[in-house]
Amino acid sequence: MIPLDRADEPLAPGLWKIVVVAMLGPLLSNLDATVVNVSLSSLAHHLHATLATIQWVTSGYLLALALMLPLTGWLVDRIGAKRLYLICFSGFTLASMLCGLAWSSGSLIGFRVLQGMAGGLLAPMAQMMTARVAGKHMARVMGYASVPVLLGPVLGPVLAGAILQHASWRWLFYINLPIGVLAVVLAGLVLPDDRGEAQPRVFDLAGFLLLSPGLVLLLYGGDHANQRGGIVLFLLALLLLAGFVGHARRAGASALIDLRLFRSGIFSCAAVTQFLVNGIAFAGQMLVPFFFVLACHLSPARTGWMMAPVGLGMMVCSPFQGALSERFGIRPVAAAGALLALLGTVPFALMASHGLLLPVAAIALLARGAGLGSIGIASISAAYASIPTAELPMATTAINIVQRFGGPTVTTLVSTFLALRLGSAVSMAHPSAAFAEAFWLLSGLHALCLAATLGLPRVLSLGRQGVPKALGLPGR
Repeated sequence: MIPLDRADEPLAPGLWKIVVVAMLGPLLSNLDATVVNVSLSSLAHHLHATLATIQWVTSGYLLALALMLPLTGWLVDRIGAKRLYLICFSGFTLASMLCGLAWSSGSLIGFRVLQGMAGGLLAPMAQMMTARVAGKHMARVMGYASVPVLLGPVLGPVLAGAILQHASWRWLFYINLPIGVLAVVLAGLVLPDDRGEAQPRVFDLAGFLLLSPGLVLLLYGGDHANQRGGIVLFLLALLLLAGFVGHARRAGASALIDLRLFRSGIFSCAAVTQFLVNGIAFAGQMLVPFFFVLACHLSPARTGWMMAPVGLGMMVCSPFQGALSERFGIRPVAAAGALLALLGTVPFALMASHGLLLPVAAIALLARGAGLGSIGIASISAAYASIPTAELPMATTAINIVQRFGGPTVTTLVSTFLALRLGSAVSMAHPSAAFAEAFWLLSGLHALCLAATLGLPRVLSLGRQGVPKALGLPGR
């Protein structure tokens, strides 16, 4: 059945120019993250550092991102989205140059922290600016806009390999400079000036001192959950976050994040869906390669090629999300994607018990990627459509915090479970049973995600004030 409120209205003039320029930020940050992550061993060699030290090139970036992310909404309200985007992109480009000039592992880590403080805001800023101009066309626009962003993880390893083979490691960072300069110039020319829409509000210092350290410790503690100190920090993070919730409920609209956003059932459901989809995506990226290498004894190179169908599935399905959502509705598309991702995960639980079949694994990963891409685009469209335009900056902060911390939380849960099951096994020579149980756990989390998508709206419509509003089924 065709929804009664299909998005037949024309797209806003100049929409695609704004979206393309806005998406240069997440494209460059995704590409940079992938290039750096696959080059850590080479960086350790050239800078005479241990892998334990050089991994802080990645961890420092992520922790800096977590520290700055809660400030997104307040900064947009304070100085405007365009100005903040220009500052962040300029800072990211400058920090990239400093990373290329680094003289030691310590200096590189320090410059990566600066890069994370600037680059971490590029993706949420791009989402917010796209939501402002796309309105009820959010699913269609995000479907097309996400394709070049997904190229980052695909091109990253190839680019990193070429640089390390033919040039100095410093070009891993210098490659960002021409792209960054071009993007800053285009952003200054194309992005709409929204300084008149800025609504300065008092900075919630108490909320910041509770929320940002809490998020940093949650990320760090979750990554070190197998150590006693990591568990202590993780528990401390939960206390800080609980303190922020209590503070924010008392502060209301003056809080760093207005928790009243979550009174909207649609926004809350979309946030839960985003948390779960990001979590099961990252957990799968950890678990499937582990299974290929440890249980199936595939080489790392072959494992890398076997993981390619996940990204391919996301890229192939993304451009069709808008048309599918307008034809069938947000909820059916998201639920179908969640079911497809579940069906792409269950075969690994069966293969862990009965033996690997490479064609089946490739098809399952393709389905899993297509399904995850469908859930993500549909649910983020519903989240932004459920709130008025004036609340987009704060909603962007809230949804991105929930989304980004789904990854480490769910990955920690699955990896800890796998470690416990492997530890109880008679021998590491036969780890298949432990992997089967871990894949069944991941499948159960997929089922929870499927249940969450059923709370999403079916149709997106423009509300009374000309802002996107999410609608459920008639009579709901």
